[in-house]
Amino acid sequence: MSEKPLNPDRLAERLAEVYLVVGPLSRKVLRVVEQSQPVMGMSVGVRAVLDQLRRDGARTVPQMARTQDLSRQFVQRMVNDASTLGWVEAVDNPAHRRSPLIRITPDGERAIAAVIAREHALMSRVPGDLTGSDIDTTLRVLRAMLAGLEDVEAQS
Repeated sequence: MSEKPLNPDRLAERLAEVYLVVGPLSRKVLRVVEQSQPVMGMSVGVRAVLDQLRRDGARTVPQMARTQDLSRQFVQRMVNDASTLGWVEAVDNPAHRRSPLIRITPDGERAIAAVIAREHALMSRVPGDLTGSDIDTTLRVLRAMLAGLEDVEAQS
């Protein structure tokens, strides 16, 4: 027998519990990544840019900013930092002359692969008997929360 969906008030209470965990978790992850920066050699912002380019292919700065829900100016600074390190390069964009595509370089691929390997090693230490279903449910809930907030933001 499956559970019935929560009524809106109870749902709001339970999702508030999720926020209480997600906030500290997010800050802790950022702290661990930043503390590991000398080992990994990149900031959290540059890491986000490289990972997005690795997953999605070449993108413009405005496209990356929209996807990451960050300001275009911040993403541009991260792209500039990554470019200085030889991890990304700007290439002609046939769709828009003034907004080049940003593409990850082979050095950038190696750098992000090393960071992801280190992160995976850290995540493999998470205790518990979590299942694939647990993770699937967690992702479903978090994505629903994100979509709900995007809807609210769009209506503002």
